Amino acid sequence: MDELLDSMISLQQLSVADADLLRRQTDESEASRPSDEAGVLQWLAEEYDLPYTDLANVEPDQELLSLFPARVLLRKEILPLRRVNGSVEVALSRLFATDGLDSLKTLTGLKLQPVLAPSEAIRREMKKRLGIGADTLDSLEEEASIQVIDEDAADDMDLEGAAEDASIIKFVNQVVSDAIALRTTDIHLEPYEDELRIRYRIDGVLQDVPVPPQIKRYQPAIVSRVKILSHLDIAEKRLPQDGRIKVRLDGRDVDVRVSVIPMMHGEAVVMRLLRQDTELRGLDTLSMGERECGMFRDLLELPHGIVLVTGPTGSGKTSTLYAALNEINDSLRKIITIEDPVEYNMKGVNQIQVSTRAGLTFARGLRSILRHDPDVILIGEIRDPETAQIAVQSSLTGHLVFSTLHTNDAPGALTRLVDMHVEPYLVASAVEAVLAQRLVRVLCPHCKFEDTSSATNNFKVEIGLAAHDKLYKAKGCELCRMTGFHGRRGIFEFMRLNDEIRDLVLQRASAGGIRSVARRHGLRSLSEDGWRIVGEGATTVEEVLRVSRDERQGMVDPIPQDAEGGD
Repeated sequence: MDELLDSMISLQQLSVADADLLRRQTDESEASRPSDEAGVLQWLAEEYDLPYTDLANVEPDQELLSLFPARVLLRKEILPLRRVNGSVEVALSRLFATDGLDSLKTLTGLKLQPVLAPSEAIRREMKKRLGIGADTLDSLEEEASIQVIDEDAADDMDLEGAAEDASIIKFVNQVVSDAIALRTTDIHLEPYEDELRIRYRIDGVLQDVPVPPQIKRYQPAIVSRVKILSHLDIAEKRLPQDGRIKVRLDGRDVDVRVSVIPMMHGEAVVMRLLRQDTELRGLDTLSMGERECGMFRDLLELPHGIVLVTGPTGSGKTSTLYAALNEINDSLRKIITIEDPVEYNMKGVNQIQVSTRAGLTFARGLRSILRHDPDVILIGEIRDPETAQIAVQSSLTGHLVFSTLHTNDAPGALTRLVDMHVEPYLVASAVEAVLAQRLVRVLCPHCKFEDTSSATNNFKVEIGLAAHDKLYKAKGCELCRMTGFHGRRGIFEFMRLNDEIRDLVLQRASAGGIRSVARRHGLRSLSEDGWRIVGEGATTVEEVLRVSRDERQGMVDPIPQDAEGGD
């Protein structure tokens, strides 16, 4: 407690007399001592007869905010709230640091009334209301050293000089660092006629990022800065370009894949963030069902064959494969991977980075890998017929091959290989199993609540949950950015090939026909595995349907009643 008081006294910039008063009065009763910043601020509010708020239910006047310079508000951590009786209420956490209030009074001529609020709440609301990098862009307005001219007049614009301006550099750094802190997987910079929109993909869903309205003026400089970082041609604005940035933040390495595409109102940028120091996990941490996890673990002991993991981009396929490699990574086996890019650094595994510019493709690298006497091969993705052919041949010559494929479900992976001109008899002989997966968002533990609606109770019967199972929803809170979700878990559809399925592949059967047979042998669909997660109270019915529902059927996949329970 004494350390907290010393910290608060320092933050409040108290005079000696005020500091002694604070210590003396908080020493009078041990039970009444505040235990955190909010407690200290509430005590100060009561002592000096001031209002206190945690800003949870306060909506600052956006028009009022525009009257104050953003850089001063952010530097002094003062948030204007509303007009009351001819004065303006402003939230602050440092009551006795009067220089901030004095500066604002001088700049605006307004009468200011302090309202105490926690510093974290003020910073949160400022980012939401003012937008990321507001202070940076605010200072740019006053600088004559940079002038961004209309994009059509490209010959008159010093894009390189603008992109190297300290304020533009700071803004781009703020966007990337903020995205990393929020667990973002993709940053979208989208140009429109009257705005530059920034969105983050968090937990698989795009979320708008508040930005100052004047950001549109600096769009060419911001895009040029990203191009410079990713070693792209800033003068080329008519063709798509792809690049890569290596970022280190707080000792963590992040690989950023950059794609720039010309649009109607300027160049759009998408940056995919790949954290290279992510902790490797084992199969037990993937939240697979007991049956699927056991069958998948059995595959790891096979001497040869192909194991495919399928799903759309961003569904966690690579993470699943690396969890599998982590289980078998020992001194007895040589494991080689070829990826684009290498997403995890794994000790004891030989990893190859694809480089199209240098001529190192998946197919060419895979041929070279076979001359290095591997036991296990991981191919980042089977993208073309040549890679598919070599992968199949590798498995038939005594190698255990793991790879990913973009298909909607497990049976579709077999027909996709045939469509890629791999002979059906080779597919039937080489492929041992296919695991399809999706990621569902996990309910925020801070704001979830039990859903007792009649519709939800009726749905329990439809999806085979017990009456006593509790289903949950979330209302959204500041900790989850009002989404109701925080983090993701996988749902899985595991299909082990047996003689009947191999015969169907030889007959070039459809994915639907293969699925029907696999269902008879115990295949559990993605939605059914999702109901398991729903029954655990980890996610919602709507979230499972969002990622797994077959729109052509428009209904929930029925649970098989005659499953044989094995393959």
